[in-house]
Amino acid sequence: MKITVNNKIIEANNGETILDALTREGIKVPTLCHLKNMMPTGACRMCVVEDVDSGKLVTSCSSPVYEGLEVKTHSARVNESRKTIVELLLSNHPDDCLYCVRNGNCELQGLSEELSITERRIRGRKNKQALDRSSSSIVRDPEKCILCGRCVRICEEVMGVACIDFVQRGNQTVVGTAFDNGLNTSSCVNCGQCIMVCPTGALTEKNHFAEIKQALQNPNIKVAIQYAPSISVSIAEEFGMKPGIDINGIMNAAIRKIGFDYVFDTTFGADLTIMEESSELIDRIVNNGKLPLITSCCPGWVKYAEEFAPDFIDNISSCKSPQQMTGAVIKSYFIEKEKIKTEDLYSVAIMPCTAKKFEGQREEMTQNGISDVDAVLTTREFVKLIKMYGIDIHNLNSEVANNPLGSRTSAGKLFGTTGGVAEAAIRTAHYKLTGKELIEFKIEALRDFKNRKETIIKIGDLELGVAVVNGLANAKELLDEIRAGRNDIQFIEVMACPGGCVGGGGQPIKMDEEAIRIRAKSLYSIDDKESLKASHKNPDVQKLYADFLDEPLSEKAHKLLHTHYQKREVIK
Repeated sequence: MKITVNNKIIEANNGETILDALTREGIKVPTLCHLKNMMPTGACRMCVVEDVDSGKLVTSCSSPVYEGLEVKTHSARVNESRKTIVELLLSNHPDDCLYCVRNGNCELQGLSEELSITERRIRGRKNKQALDRSSSSIVRDPEKCILCGRCVRICEEVMGVACIDFVQRGNQTVVGTAFDNGLNTSSCVNCGQCIMVCPTGALTEKNHFAEIKQALQNPNIKVAIQYAPSISVSIAEEFGMKPGIDINGIMNAAIRKIGFDYVFDTTFGADLTIMEESSELIDRIVNNGKLPLITSCCPGWVKYAEEFAPDFIDNISSCKSPQQMTGAVIKSYFIEKEKIKTEDLYSVAIMPCTAKKFEGQREEMTQNGISDVDAVLTTREFVKLIKMYGIDIHNLNSEVANNPLGSRTSAGKLFGTTGGVAEAAIRTAHYKLTGKELIEFKIEALRDFKNRKETIIKIGDLELGVAVVNGLANAKELLDEIRAGRNDIQFIEVMACPGGCVGGGGQPIKMDEEAIRIRAKSLYSIDDKESLKASHKNPDVQKLYADFLDEPLSEKAHKLLHTHYQKREVIK
């Protein structure tokens, strides 16, 4: 159908909204409450356009197109309406932009500039609410909340957690937790997707800079750092480079310039995880153990299971995540090799995930009372750290990670995207069961951004049913099917964040699905180009077992690399 926009006729599709049609035509209309692919609410009113026929201002996100529709997107009335909305939001908003973590990357700030708001015309009473720092991963600053509702919707509709919601009514409305308690006592799984959609600084990650800088400045402490598989393909865009480009070697050099003594690639830990997890899968199949086996790499998913699906705790792999395995090996095998005392080593991890901050401080992730990982930085924080230390990554030469523990495979690198853990596990499980490599390492059925993927893999005489889900609400649907009697799936990969770690809650805030796809594409490109495509081929992993761990699922491997989980009672 044809509609008229700003005196120009354009094509629109039946059933789509005005906003969809405008976006496709390259006409930008500002929004604050809208989330792509979710039912519109029309709550913020920022997206209003002028309907020429009726003379009314209508919300473009929730108004459908129709034949003969004529709108103006930036008329004087529209611009004044948007400006007034922003001014009202600013009237009681804190004036601490220079100190805010979102300064320069705040949608409210950006709209103020876009609408030429240069003076305060409307004055209101400033918000006075307590800062919530109770969570180990996420900080809530209700004073900066503009009630857009994005965090509420992502938590409920995508994550299926609903740990926050609108509380009270009218001008007393706030976004809060049950009984206004701290986030730590809520059902929050620390995934950080609320941070990714928040337009202001009302939600941020808990910062570990102070502790890390203190360790770096202590001459008696050696500081080791590891980084997740997705990090090297996620930060280039933050330095003006081509999105998705792999800067692994440059990153190693930057880390050493900052002052870290040892640099490790957590992809090694991913390979180690596959060695243990594939062995666990085979053991459960051969010995009639609890099936389906569900991956344990995602701490957001694990906490969700502890709270909402305790009946599946026994199905979750006992393997620690790659972060925790790498941390455990650093604080045992590596320090033994380097003759470093445990108390003289500080271990840091760079992760695409805020839930990793929670995971790092779990009691289950300790050895003799000492944490496997002492502090966790998100991708965003790592970018800030590089800039804080004045490192020009455009003028660095590539360097390699430290040895031992320096080798990686492309299978481990796939952990950064949804379906990657399952694909890596299948490659090694196939070899362990048949003694032969897969003819085709690439498993196309697990390689797209669907919320859920399923396939059957033929391994010798075994037909292995595999399911992959991302977004915890999608995981719930699959678990409900299994509760109802479905039994054709033996292995399940769950990632809390849409798209997997490339779309994690600690990644650069862009709200751009295309950027996430580019990162995933880069990981697949690495898998295509590199020669070591299966975790069991990692020479450093082989050496670790030969020198230290004996074999997968050995007593020593269990003590160091495995853990347990239990039901959590929280306010829901």
